Amino acid sequence: MSDDGDDKKEKLGEGTLISHLLELRDRLVRACASVFIALVPAIIFRNEIFDWLARPIQAKLPEGAKMIITGVTQGFTTPLRLSFFVALFLAMPYVLTQLWRFISPGLYKREKRFAVPLLVSSIVLFYVGVFFAYQFVFPAAFGFFTKIGLKGVEIRPEISAYVDFALTMFLAFGIAFEVPVVVVLLTLTGLMSVEKLAQSRGYAVIAIFVAAAILTPPDIGSQLMMAVPMWLLFEAGLLFARLLNRKPRDGDSTAESSESKA
Repeated sequence: MSDDGDDKKEKLGEGTLISHLLELRDRLVRACASVFIALVPAIIFRNEIFDWLARPIQAKLPEGAKMIITGVTQGFTTPLRLSFFVALFLAMPYVLTQLWRFISPGLYKREKRFAVPLLVSSIVLFYVGVFFAYQFVFPAAFGFFTKIGLKGVEIRPEISAYVDFALTMFLAFGIAFEVPVVVVLLTLTGLMSVEKLAQSRGYAVIAIFVAAAILTPPDIGSQLMMAVPMWLLFEAGLLFARLLNRKPRDGDSTAESSESKA
């Protein structure tokens, strides 16, 4: 019998509004507890974390130049804020698992079969995007900015502004690397067909380069480092969408129809 028939006959888990709210509370408590647990070592090793984060820009600074603090409380609040985001970053798989366990009873078996790989893929791709930004984009961007500085002007980055910039770039590249997941979801939900997306490739490429120009620093190198991977990931998403949405062969469809009749 086809998946649609199974979905119609399958009975989803039901509950009262109070039971759903109680379960949501429990999931939120567990998710927040996981972030708090990860926050403890992040605070303990905050100096090492900041040294790791500042390594790309420090490698491009002139000899003897150091980062500075311009506010009275920045020496305390900036590492603490960085530690929180690191804890959230580390606990994100568990947080998303709690979200999945909350919504999974309301999904059909076919939806669950696709949802789990997409969830895992989105987590992995986000981490890959963050790693790509740190390993390749940061050295190129900071090298560009330090070389075009005005003569006679000393380069001394402020730590709070640098942390904000780094976290923004991590988030931007992490989201940008979710393109294949978005493409597959658009086709699986029926919002757009694979053929329609393929025909709109030109518009998608333009949108990718516009997004890269907005999200990255104003140097062409950083923009290309975001736009080109996004374009390749878009093509990879189309490939996976074709594999997932391909029509069964005639023999398979005949066998399926005979099984449904039986």
